[in-house]
Amino acid sequence: MPSVFTWTVRVYYEDTDAGGIVYYANYLKFFERVRTEWLRALGIHQQDLLERDGVAFVVRSAVIEYVSAARLDDELKLTLSVKKLGRASIQFAQQAWRGDTLLSSADVKVGCIDKASMRPRSLPDMVAAKMQAA
Repeated sequence: MPSVFTWTVRVYYEDTDAGGIVYYANYLKFFERVRTEWLRALGIHQQDLLERDGVAFVVRSAVIEYVSAARLDDELKLTLSVKKLGRASIQFAQQAWRGDTLLSSADVKVGCIDKASMRPRSLPDMVAAKMQAA
């Protein structure tokens, strides 16, 4: 069973639409934040990778489902688990919860690219090792 990383966010006014619920595209932002915080918790800092190793992560695909609505001031629990760790990509299962209510789930595939060429490249050994150990 893969380990689950959890991060909490609050819904702000700027996250909502005219109907007072979280605008659908903002779930992608929330899921991006939890991936960033997961990397940070592993001791992987994206700015360092970019500057030192010339490596960046890019979203290759995202399949997202919306189950229930979140509203202003809700506290959301965001979860992440690694479904598959490849040589140059990571596939994540991500969810957004309000208490015991599932709000949204997504399968997100992220690729590792060389900053200069914008072409796929293998994950740096240190990064792959930390991800495998998580």
